[in-house]
Amino acid sequence: SPPDAIKKHQKSLAAWFSNQPSEERQFGPSFSLDAVHVDPVIRESSLEQILKPSPELTIRHQLQRSSRRVISLQNLFEADACGRQVKNVVLYGTVGTGKSTLIKKMVVDWCHGLLPRFELVIPFSCEDLSHSRVPISLRRLVTKKYQHLRDVAPLLGASNLKVLFILNGLERLNLDFRLAGTELCCDPSEPIAPSAIVVNLLRKYLLPEASIIVTARPSAVRRIPGKYVGRYAEICGFSDTNLQKLYFQMRLSQPGCDGEGGEGSGEQENLVEMLWRNLERQNQIAAACFLPSYCWLVCTTLHFLYFTRTVPPSQTLTGIYTSFLRLNFSGEVLDSSEPTAVSMMKYVAKTVGKLAHEGVMSRQTCFSEEDLRQCFEVEMKTESELNLLEVFRSDVFPFFLTPCVQPGREHTFVFTIPAMQEYLAALYVVLGEKKTLAQKVGKELSELIGKVSEDAAVVLGIVSKVLPLRFLPVLFNLLKIFPRFFSRLSGKDRDTIARTMAEELFKEEDYYNDDVLDQINSSILGVEGPLRHPDEAPDDEVFELFPIFMGGLLSRRNRALLEQLGCSIKNLAALEIAEAMKKTVIRNSRKGLPPSELMDYLFFLHEFQNERFTAEAVRSLRTVNLSSVKLTPLKCSVLASVLGAACHEVDELNLTSCNLDAASLRTLFPVLLRCKVLHSPHWVQAGDADPKVGDMGSVAVHLGRCSLPIAQGVASSARRDGGGRNRSLSRLSLLHAALGDRGAEEIARRLPENQQLQELNLGYNSLTDASALSVVEVAKKHATLDKVHLYFNDISEEGKRALHSLRMERDGVRALVFLTAGTDVSDYWSNILSTVQRNLPFWDRERVRQHLALLLQDLESSRRQTGNPWRKAKFLRVESEVKRMLAKL
Repeated sequence: SPPDAIKKHQKSLAAWFSNQPSEERQFGPSFSLDAVHVDPVIRESSLEQILKPSPELTIRHQLQRSSRRVISLQNLFEADACGRQVKNVVLYGTVGTGKSTLIKKMVVDWCHGLLPRFELVIPFSCEDLSHSRVPISLRRLVTKKYQHLRDVAPLLGASNLKVLFILNGLERLNLDFRLAGTELCCDPSEPIAPSAIVVNLLRKYLLPEASIIVTARPSAVRRIPGKYVGRYAEICGFSDTNLQKLYFQMRLSQPGCDGEGGEGSGEQENLVEMLWRNLERQNQIAAACFLPSYCWLVCTTLHFLYFTRTVPPSQTLTGIYTSFLRLNFSGEVLDSSEPTAVSMMKYVAKTVGKLAHEGVMSRQTCFSEEDLRQCFEVEMKTESELNLLEVFRSDVFPFFLTPCVQPGREHTFVFTIPAMQEYLAALYVVLGEKKTLAQKVGKELSELIGKVSEDAAVVLGIVSKVLPLRFLPVLFNLLKIFPRFFSRLSGKDRDTIARTMAEELFKEEDYYNDDVLDQINSSILGVEGPLRHPDEAPDDEVFELFPIFMGGLLSRRNRALLEQLGCSIKNLAALEIAEAMKKTVIRNSRKGLPPSELMDYLFFLHEFQNERFTAEAVRSLRTVNLSSVKLTPLKCSVLASVLGAACHEVDELNLTSCNLDAASLRTLFPVLLRCKVLHSPHWVQAGDADPKVGDMGSVAVHLGRCSLPIAQGVASSARRDGGGRNRSLSRLSLLHAALGDRGAEEIARRLPENQQLQELNLGYNSLTDASALSVVEVAKKHATLDKVHLYFNDISEEGKRALHSLRMERDGVRALVFLTAGTDVSDYWSNILSTVQRNLPFWDRERVRQHLALLLQDLESSRRQTGNPWRKAKFLRVESEVKRMLAKL
């Protein structure tokens, strides 16, 4: 019976429209359109307002016009101001305002009984209908798309069934409402073109009792004559900031969103709170979040930054931005009425990408109207090009560019999200759109000569069989040489792309900025502290993501996504670019990069997703210094993934002041195994230790309920013999690791397990006499350990005298506690002071001052006891160094 058929139809529709893109799975297993959806603001409009040119091109200006009435989705078909029943509704909005998502939610609501006004809802995709050229009746079309309605279709037009037709994406159909173009048809069984069915439905000549809702971009609204439309409604995104906050809470607070599988954690709540505080400051990101699409991008980026814990990371930043554009532009053409059917994303890459690239090269983020005109209009020569530009301005421009909200710059435009400028600039370069005039002319001439010579050669080949004109085919074969010669020259473009990528990646002026992941985090969550004064000079613009996006776009997955967007990058081109930049990148990486720049380089290798390239690049990194880089879970995953591409030993790994916790240690486990020299990080606070670390079997010694997990490199390393002994770690620094006596005792217990260790640094760990002496006693019996650093600990004078009495030739170990050795300066005074000097910015200043004062007293006392003038001079020199540090403190 029809009611049963409609129930089956509802079940089928609910299953189909509830399917989420793969990009949504990251927000937790419980994420669904039913549970997590925020309706955008919908305002009633009119054809006059749509056709009237707006002085502002941006969505934000349109959203702030509050004079228009807000209308809910359920009330779209209520009577108009004149009391007339509304049958046809046009729902329009620019790219990114949430038209398709809103329609999905509307259909799902009907399936769940939340739209009782309609007994039957039949959604059609205009893109799907545009590919059908065979005449078909309305009833046959319905049963073709929805087989469960086979028993219901005959009732269309023959009963009072309350039907709603949804036509999504009207811009994909070329409709002709002239009688000369589309004949009248009122028979739902008459086969006609699908576009003619749509025209007659909208005319209310076919099924006049049916309700119709049409979604379209602004440029396509005028395709329907105003007399056939009962109500125009504009989707205005999240013009209410409370909707933005609700969206962020729903997305980021989903159970399992953080990858831990539990309920919403405190970290998720803090993340939402920090984001909300930044939005309240009314900075540029607040303008971006008027578009629901950009709210999605913000949430996805934060999820990537804070909740990535797998090795290798499941996605890349470039992949997030490419997926974001795929969700908004996949299969979209700029204007379906144009025979060229230009891909929307390809058009954006050529025009907006050019603007973005020029901005990156000139370190510019704000653009004037003249800048826009130069990029968009200077090469417009034909009517078709001008039409495409007009469609782009009305439908797509507000998605990428918005007025600057900074005081004094209100008449300039900026990219909606700063990183989008660098992404589009990278896309512009990688697609080969950056060409000189000679290259453009050469390419066109090559294609022209190639076509002409091939056609002429075929004709002359036939003619030459009749007439003795054998020299002419030879002439045209010579013309074929030019296209082949030009194709070789075009290979030089790939060398240019590779050179640009390498130069931008290692710009020395960007060496001491924050790493790019911290920059992205700050751009979304802001920086805590007072707002910048309007008269204060702004910081220099930084574009360190530009080369990283270039590398990311060459990865196989991103090239596959770009293919869906009409932006093709061939496998051969990606391979040639990688080969061209390999030597330059590896050579520059050996120069000794600052920690933040080294983190950017590792992140670039992760984004590039080329295992062979990464393995060769990583083998050249024998020393990895990431001191003072805040190693978040994501950065630890990147570090473990990249260094794991080549199973080589790392000569030295410096993780000092990296804010690592127990989970990060587990992630870095394989890397720590392969380190010869390990400089310990500043470890986690009390209570953060994880018992699982001790069960991992090798790299770290877990201290039970003590204050930390520590690097277990004392016990073993990557290369182990049959007995599981350490075969590579020779130096281990646990400086300022908050070990305490229990940690030192655990170290002493584990020391015999490592038979290669030569030097152990336990300085600044609050060790007392007993624990320090117990470590030294074990060190005496150790086969290779000959040096233990114990300075800046809570060792009494009696303990110092006991340690001072140790002799290398007698005890086999030397304890570095003082800057003195009896009445002489210690041979290791420079090692101790250089270590202190490096860590002054991170250590507790008052405590360091006390220890330095004690060292200074010891130096002065020893100097008075010696009568040797040479030794006195050495004492004075060391004393001056200590006094200089005290003065600096």
